[in-house]
Amino acid sequence: MRNITVTVDGISVTQDGEKNLLELIKKGGIELPTFCYHSEISVYGACRMCMVEVEGRGVLPACSTKPEDGMVVHTNTRQIRDMRRMIIELMLASHAQDCTVCPKSGECRLQDISKQLGVTKVRFKNVPREAPIDDSSVSILRDPSKCILCGDCVRTCTEVQSVGALDFAYRGAAAKVVTCFNKPMAEIECVNCGQCVKVCPVGALTPKYQIAQVWEAIYDPTKTVVVQIAPAVRVALGEYFGLKPGTLTIGKIVGALRIMGFNQVYDTCFGADFTVVEEGKEFLSRLSAGKDLPLFTSCCPAWVKFAEQYYPDLLNNLSTCRSPQQMFGSLCKEELATKLGKKREDLVVVSIMPCTAKKFEAARSQFLVDGNPDVDYVLTTKELSLMIFESGIDFDKLDLSSFDMPFGFSTGAAVIFGTSGGVSEAVLRFAAESIQKGAMREFKEFRGTEKGVKISEVAIGDKLLSLCVVSGLANARKIIDKIRAGDLYYDLVEVMACSGGCVNGGGQPITRDNKLAIAERSKGLYDNDRMLQFHVSSENPYLQKIYSEDLTPQSSHELLHTSYENRKRIVLDDFVISGTQDGVKLTVSICFGTSCFLRGSQELYKKLTAYVHSKELGDITEFKANFCGKLCKKGPVVSINDKTLENCTLEMATKEIQNVIGR
Repeated sequence: MRNITVTVDGISVTQDGEKNLLELIKKGGIELPTFCYHSEISVYGACRMCMVEVEGRGVLPACSTKPEDGMVVHTNTRQIRDMRRMIIELMLASHAQDCTVCPKSGECRLQDISKQLGVTKVRFKNVPREAPIDDSSVSILRDPSKCILCGDCVRTCTEVQSVGALDFAYRGAAAKVVTCFNKPMAEIECVNCGQCVKVCPVGALTPKYQIAQVWEAIYDPTKTVVVQIAPAVRVALGEYFGLKPGTLTIGKIVGALRIMGFNQVYDTCFGADFTVVEEGKEFLSRLSAGKDLPLFTSCCPAWVKFAEQYYPDLLNNLSTCRSPQQMFGSLCKEELATKLGKKREDLVVVSIMPCTAKKFEAARSQFLVDGNPDVDYVLTTKELSLMIFESGIDFDKLDLSSFDMPFGFSTGAAVIFGTSGGVSEAVLRFAAESIQKGAMREFKEFRGTEKGVKISEVAIGDKLLSLCVVSGLANARKIIDKIRAGDLYYDLVEVMACSGGCVNGGGQPITRDNKLAIAERSKGLYDNDRMLQFHVSSENPYLQKIYSEDLTPQSSHELLHTSYENRKRIVLDDFVISGTQDGVKLTVSICFGTSCFLRGSQELYKKLTAYVHSKELGDITEFKANFCGKLCKKGPVVSINDKTLENCTLEMATKEIQNVIGR
């Protein structure tokens, strides 16, 4: 079959798998401006910036035009140039112009393309879209006033993650991207993965920075501030300083953090070694008992929230192990606070993560001890780069430094956690060594970031294990649905929300050539693994010491494991079911969620309404209902004015009513 050849600005370019003219033109060495094109999601063609002139066919969008043999394409005619400049000027006229204080300044596509096209003056009056900033989420800051309606976030959330937390509403000039029912981000199905942040070309979606809080902690002389660094950060941070993706910069990162004033610098991989050991034991135990299989990994907080929202029936299959971040946090505050003679609240743990969802994870109630979090603040890779710039540090000239001990020592198995397939390989290394001493090997069948789903059978001793590694939540949904239907069976399923794993997290550097950069970051982690002394987590001598000297079976479970909950998909306000008169003095709110309903909330409601009317309190009483959807085992849950009664009985409720009304 004859190869298709297209002439682009006088240069012959032969097609080799390129799906459209845009990719073919890029192959020919010409970068067309575009806001809405990403090779991983569907073609939308909204921005019209990639228009080209095809001889005999006129002006066409390159992103949605298939190459045809003999095409003659012009990318920069006068008409096209004027068209692009007009589009940019119209965008700028309706856009907020506070660029100097925008979190996306320096990485904004609107800035880049304006500069590329030589736009120095906007001929139209500036009429920006006014909309309040949504800062309700602990992970993502949303500024609708800066949205350019490219639809990248909408398509990514729907197509790559199958969540659909964002979508278009209204038409024409009134069109906007909205959340469900215009609810705040914290109250919708958003899993905090940050993939919308990565594709947003402007400042409409950004990580929610905690830089100011971290500086305050560093400046506070009463606080001891320790920091942990996730594996994926060390192969990506260098991109902000002109280095190639995958360049290992951990020595310079440690040096920069010391200069900035952190008291101790540790490695999240130390926590990952504990995660491997605990999850490996859990896997072998379930495998032996043949119970609650497949075992789903639990290191990715976006995946965990996704499971809690959409697959609560499978929560028993989710590993109870905390993620490396949270294992590190709990161990650090337990061990280090004691050794330093510090109060828990005076020890501040900061995480540097590739992921926006880690901010949400650190704030979960399961990881609080008397209101104090195991991990106090989470910074993304982007935030760390900003702190380095702010400090005036010349990253290129930094001397290499090493981690503090003991929480700075780790094995290669922990390092590869940062890429899709790494968790499975690390657990398999532990399992192989546990079943057959000296049987540890590399499991390269789970490597690579190109495929969203990798399936393989692995023989360990006399056991043949079936494993599935999946990244991207839309891929996970397809696999899980088939598992639930009985069409597929696996012993272990690794899920990461971001395509390619943590190396492609929502807090990582944004790159135009996404696939190549992600692959290089992943390769950097495997190269780092090969450089280290140990490759099985159980070989970590500091881990062995803590297990033998400091941890009991009970404390190990408390510090290293967690529980999950059936999450409601959207927060609904309580609504009144009876008693809307003026002069209400008594408000009785009853939960009718599944857990409470099964524990008798409906019957309790009937008895309480009868009691209220028998005491002639109907005129001053308002009954409300809510549907939290949690499997909390605390039902029936009743709130009387500001007091919440768990496992409530009629006697408990009537007693509190009497206290409120003074009878």
